[in-house]
Amino acid sequence: MCSENAHLSQSLFQTLYLQKPLWYSKMATQQIRSYSHDDDNKMAEHVSDASLEEAATTRTKRQPPELVRDLSSEERQRLEKALVRRIDFRLLPMIILMYIMNYLDRNNIAAARLAGLQDPPSKGGLGLTSTQYLTALSILFVGYLLMQIPSNLFLNKIGKPALYLPTVMIVWGIISAATAGAQSYGGLIAIRFFLGFVEAAYFSGCLFFLSSWYTRSELGFRTALLFSGSLISGAFSGLISAGITNGLDGAKGLRAWRWLFIIEGVITIFIAFFAYFALPNFPRTTSWLTESERQLAIWRLDEDIGEDDWMDSKQQTFFHGMKLAFQDIKMWILMVILFGFVASGTVTNLFPTVVATLGYSNVISLLLTVPPYVLAVITSFCNAWHADRTGERYFHITLPLYFAITADIIAATTTSIGPRYFAMMLMPAGVYTGYVVALGWISNTLPRPPAKRAAALAAINAVSNCSSIYASYMYPESAGPRYIVAMSVNCIMAFMAICMATLLRFILVRLNKKLDRGEPVKGANAAVEAVPGEASRRGFRFVL
Repeated sequence: MCSENAHLSQSLFQTLYLQKPLWYSKMATQQIRSYSHDDDNKMAEHVSDASLEEAATTRTKRQPPELVRDLSSEERQRLEKALVRRIDFRLLPMIILMYIMNYLDRNNIAAARLAGLQDPPSKGGLGLTSTQYLTALSILFVGYLLMQIPSNLFLNKIGKPALYLPTVMIVWGIISAATAGAQSYGGLIAIRFFLGFVEAAYFSGCLFFLSSWYTRSELGFRTALLFSGSLISGAFSGLISAGITNGLDGAKGLRAWRWLFIIEGVITIFIAFFAYFALPNFPRTTSWLTESERQLAIWRLDEDIGEDDWMDSKQQTFFHGMKLAFQDIKMWILMVILFGFVASGTVTNLFPTVVATLGYSNVISLLLTVPPYVLAVITSFCNAWHADRTGERYFHITLPLYFAITADIIAATTTSIGPRYFAMMLMPAGVYTGYVVALGWISNTLPRPPAKRAAALAAINAVSNCSSIYASYMYPESAGPRYIVAMSVNCIMAFMAICMATLLRFILVRLNKKLDRGEPVKGANAAVEAVPGEASRRGFRFVL
């Protein structure tokens, strides 16, 4: 019996510990200890049950592909590190650069406001009222909402992100540049709506793209790298806008706000052409992988979850994935969490306007928007890296929100320049530091099948951005400098996100305990539902 005990412990150790991150190792150690202290009768019963289950499920067990199975442990680690580095090099720089332009083209209207957009037509502006400007800002998110789910399901169906995403980028670059030709309020509204409609494909598509290449222990930091594009664009937007406002206002008879849209739109189109040659597709549809790299890329995702990922377009259905996602309570909780994040961070949609209430010139105000975003990039990277290193999500998501609440309270209760700019420094970092980890938590919690994950990512991203439709109206110029209503709503939304994240953690803890006992868990993945003990033996657990 002692030899059976030792054999079972060694087998469990090899399954759960080898080639797994730190949090897998801790879980394996705890389970080995629990087995090692069972009495002989329980162990005998367990071994007997395990043998029967193994005999019943032999045909359902998945084996590594041949080229992976023949590798030694050292060769596997070396090749996997080389593969991840290669994918990082081909994928991350380009999608980050693309997202920088995506965010710039979406939010440059905030900088255009300080560059003469609202001036009377006689001075080269459109003569917009404050309400009309806020409507132009908000209408983008109506189009953004409508296209999220169809776009992600279409991307999952065709399996060609290297073709789809650059094409979408060219279209939104053209629309963004066309904003410079707007001559009326109605024309601006139409352009902004279609810009949001096309841009909707990108961010949720990239989240799905990343989850199709990286394991759960790698995804958080890569998601932070992707989202750093929006934070970097927030910093660059202030610098670019300051330069254009100061140097090109009136050049060739055009106001600075028109040059802003032309320059950034043309840069977007230029970058999109390079993306065709840089981006990979999915592991099964990327032509420049060797066969051993392809098999390893596919298997490590299978090994991470306990089920294969994207296989071919014939297996991907539009409505089945949406149905699976909508039937899972975890998706709805994640949706509320992400909604709370985005709603508490809507101040960034009009950040130049809020910073301008400090009383400095337009150019200085634009430059003052840079440091808060630089801080947010640093804190987001550090938080996401630590979340991946430890395998912990909940505290990495919720703790930064307390800083966001603190910043909103300071901004709403004082008019002194020093404390207010301190609060503005914390606003982007307080929201986005935890937000990037929450984005990764979606794919960690809803991993399979890929159609479900694609639908969930799109639905959550779409609904979370609904707050941007109404939030702009909370920042009229008359409400400055304290914006009491807006800051109060931001605090409430941040607290709501904390509460819902707490609820989700309790649910996932309960589900993990069921997996520990080998019980079926509906909504975990197909492997768990089909073979209750198999996914548990392979080490699948929800990330907390």
